[in-house]
Amino acid sequence: MINRFNATLMLESLRGKRMMFVGDSLNRGQYVSMVCLLHRLIPEDKKSMETYNNDALTVFRVKDYNATIEFYWAPFLLESNSDNAVVHRISDRIVRKGSMNKHGRHWKGVDILVFNTYLWWVTGQDMKILKGSFKDVEKEIMQISTEDAYRMAMKSLLRWVTRNLDREKTRVFFTSMSPTHSKGNWGGEAGENCYNQTTPIVDPNYWGSDSRKSIMKVIGEEFSKSEFPITFLNITQLSSYRKDAHTSIYKKQWNPLTTEQLANPASYADCIHWCLPGLQDTWNELLFAKLFHPDLI
Repeated sequence: MINRFNATLMLESLRGKRMMFVGDSLNRGQYVSMVCLLHRLIPEDKKSMETYNNDALTVFRVKDYNATIEFYWAPFLLESNSDNAVVHRISDRIVRKGSMNKHGRHWKGVDILVFNTYLWWVTGQDMKILKGSFKDVEKEIMQISTEDAYRMAMKSLLRWVTRNLDREKTRVFFTSMSPTHSKGNWGGEAGENCYNQTTPIVDPNYWGSDSRKSIMKVIGEEFSKSEFPITFLNITQLSSYRKDAHTSIYKKQWNPLTTEQLANPASYADCIHWCLPGLQDTWNELLFAKLFHPDLI
């Protein structure tokens, strides 16, 4: 049993410090969850939320504590052609090899770093990896398997934290893959997804086909070699049961829905992101427990 989230203790531990979530929109969801868990303790005139770097960086500032909780958009961690925090719906994704410093310069000096990256790598095809620069007129691009590309990213991340962070000052966490429920492979009807689901999956052995065990294997192999201590937040199994916890049709629609979509809500249900309050609060309870009681879990 993990200790319950204590907002007062969490705020006090952040006094004079920076906490940053780095990754994609799922990590942004966990970031928003953390802010929501804390902000009710803070008077309105003692907190602020601002964005920087063309919305790549969002900073929640707690003035009396001289503390910040931040989110930095970097869906691959490495530089990519999807780095625009607002306009990044690109099907032909390209990741630049050995480019961790492009984003990493914004992570230096942070006291608690929480990384994630997974969903953007899973395109159903090989990943395109750029050698050189996006500014090169003639670009050298190679295609490798998702697992090999992901391993490359993990090696780059571990190399970066070892070279740029002080293990006596900075705690580093890495959140495992967030499952989706776009396909009803939990024993439901054909074509079923998260739409209109109101109960969790009860099979304790359920593991969604979208959560690649081959990627978990890569993480385990590379992190076991790390010279820098990184705490792994394994949220995959506990989240896999929650087919009922997605935003489904109750989210902002960036484009007007068609008549066909309106007639079939399941066709536009978001089965990737999670409702708040909700499951990602549990992720932060796990993060809290790992921060303050690492030997108990």
